[in-house]
Amino acid sequence: MKNLTVKIAMLFIILSVFTSCELIGGIFKAGMGFGIFIVVAIIAVGAFLISKLFGKK
Repeated sequence: MKNLTVKIAMLFIILSVFTSCELIGGIFKAGMGFGIFIVVAIIAVGAFLISKLFGKK
């Protein structure tokens, strides 16, 4: 009985570890996409400000 309990506990631990790794991977993928969006937005705002600053009046 004790051996069965240990096997079931190990199964739940392994399943929870793999699920959390997948979750962390999803968070990093979303973070990377958001980071790229922020960089592109900053570059666009910078280009807009430079064109307004040095453009014809």
